[in-house]
Amino acid sequence: MAYFAQIDDDGTVLQVIAVSNDDAPDPAPTNSEPLGQAFIASLGLDGTWKQTSFNHSWRKMYAPVGGRYLADADVFIHAQPYPSWTLDANHDWQPPTPMPAEGGPWYWDEVTLSWVSAI
Repeated sequence: MAYFAQIDDDGTVLQVIAVSNDDAPDPAPTNSEPLGQAFIASLGLDGTWKQTSFNHSWRKMYAPVGGRYLADADVFIHAQPYPSWTLDANHDWQPPTPMPAEGGPWYWDEVTLSWVSAI
């Protein structure tokens, strides 16, 4: 089975569908992505479709609905969890201050931009 994510013009993942290996026979996206895209178009499904890996073997992760596709890096990422968090070099969201190593469990408080103990 091959999986394809529909993305909008901003890169937001709208949905993910499965395509039979008969219609996208090669697991490498450079080979099967055009075949899968052609099959999806033949079904009358419009939009931009990018192949995603169920086992996270390429494009960073399986495309999360509501997440984003970053075309410049050719990766899928989770939606930004909080406005203050930024992407690091590995395309992971990072808070402005690291979570404390001791204590916890912790939750992020966006108002104070700090970690708060849940206990």
